[in-house]
Amino acid sequence: MTAFLIFFLVTYSGMHLFVFWHAKVLLPDRWLVLVPAIVFLALMVVSPIAVRLLEKNGSFQSAHWVANVGYWWMGFLFLSFCGLLLLRALGLLVRVTSAAFSSTIPALVGPTPILAVFGVALALCVYGHFEARSIRIERVRIETTKLPVEVERLKIAQISDVHLGILVRETRLQLILDRVREEAPDLLVSTGDFVDGQMDHLNGLSELFRDIRPRFGKYAVTGNHEFYAGLNQSLEFTRQCGFTVLRGEQRSPGDVITIAGIDFREMGSLTDQMSLLTSTRRDLFTLFLKHEPVVAPASHGLFDLQLSGHVHRGQIFPFNLVTGFVYPMQNGSHNLPGGSRLHTNRGSGTWGPPMRVFSPPEVTIIELVRAASSP
Repeated sequence: MTAFLIFFLVTYSGMHLFVFWHAKVLLPDRWLVLVPAIVFLALMVVSPIAVRLLEKNGSFQSAHWVANVGYWWMGFLFLSFCGLLLLRALGLLVRVTSAAFSSTIPALVGPTPILAVFGVALALCVYGHFEARSIRIERVRIETTKLPVEVERLKIAQISDVHLGILVRETRLQLILDRVREEAPDLLVSTGDFVDGQMDHLNGLSELFRDIRPRFGKYAVTGNHEFYAGLNQSLEFTRQCGFTVLRGEQRSPGDVITIAGIDFREMGSLTDQMSLLTSTRRDLFTLFLKHEPVVAPASHGLFDLQLSGHVHRGQIFPFNLVTGFVYPMQNGSHNLPGGSRLHTNRGSGTWGPPMRVFSPPEVTIIELVRAASSP
């Protein structure tokens, strides 16, 4: 954790310095302006840490205000940083082109291009605020011979990465649950990061799940944020919401489907995963819940569908280009060897900045349809 904190502070400080260096052209060269600007930026660097400290001390109202300012700024800073990087790259291209063809192309320097970058970043933040509240339904249809004869179809709803906490509260959760209710699923699953931060101020949120009672139940697995928030409290809250938490376990509700779930990778080793999957029933459709969209080659063919989340598809463009290098299957459905399949949910909530840019939140609806048996 200490290493991560140092990495975060160094990286985030560097982004602030880069943006401030470019923004200076817009500011009067007076200490009465520059000093407050530097103090503000320094406070924004440490604001994510301040949020967690305030939460731990029970100052939830203060934490809420600091989070609103600090995380909105984080989104604006990231978009500005990316825009300024692009501006520098275009400026270099202009200079090279001008030199190569002995032409005079207007240079991208001065206040106007930088002001334009900040304007676009601000517009994208506003857009991202509304996109984060526009819950999309992503549909997956799978024909299978592993449903019992009396079951023609089975509808499964997946939520993931809700991040209930200091910013994602009743309003956002209600939007997610409204989409689930509209679909009336037979089964509801949560694939990790259900909660975020301190758990002391989530009282009452579990009641919103009270009227969601799929006939085959609600199941969940842990993500990394369950461990950050405090595992015991996270598990207790998830169970209060009516979920059965699978931690290296499996269930076969109604003898209709097998649901297997594993803890986040820091707690669930490959050996645990293989032991779990090899013990599942072969005659039933095996639904495997795992937070990270990573599939061990040895597990191919041992499950029919893995549901994951974790990556948010980057949440804010162009960060998805970075996350895509680490998690190539960060979004949508992917066919795997051995008849297995993976679907990665983009996340139903938000982490950090309460916005999404070109990565809308998702509730996944999987419809299993009984296919005719092969002769």
